[in-house]
Amino acid sequence: MTLHASHDDGRLVLTQGRLTLREQLCKDAVQLAEGKPAALVWIDGVPGEGTVGAASMTVVASRSGVYRPGWGLFVILRTEDGVAVGGAGFHGPPDKGEVEIGYDLSESARGAGWATDAARMLCQWAMAQPQVTVVLATTEPGNSASQAVLQRVGFNRVADRGELWGYELTSIPV
Repeated sequence: MTLHASHDDGRLVLTQGRLTLREQLCKDAVQLAEGKPAALVWIDGVPGEGTVGAASMTVVASRSGVYRPGWGLFVILRTEDGVAVGGAGFHGPPDKGEVEIGYDLSESARGAGWATDAARMLCQWAMAQPQVTVVLATTEPGNSASQAVLQRVGFNRVADRGELWGYELTSIPV
């Protein structure tokens, strides 16, 4: 299935089948960081804890002057109805060819493949950018659900990063 990239009101929007990833600008991230819906309809009413944390990272990066469009937080939307089911994105812009991803799903959206689809889309887009050669991810050792997502996308386990398990992807996932 083809990944479609477009822009809407200054935001990068990635769409592939049942899933749309919509970049969140700083003004949106401020609201999400406070646990507010930011003009979105969330499957569980509000964004999840991981999405709130990622929004906070986006706000800090923007206020510090290091935020780069396209390399922050995206909301995971069901394409059919625009309902937000989670957040996914990058921990910052590429550095020496590497970029790190993360993702979070609302509790009632878990187990339906949304995280796998979102991670795959982020990696497809990132690996198509000339400045990216490796996509990184980490999980806590006990987070078997996240480890399964990374394995389905095609990540390989590499050296641990402190107390976290490290993963990397070096080719565009299909």
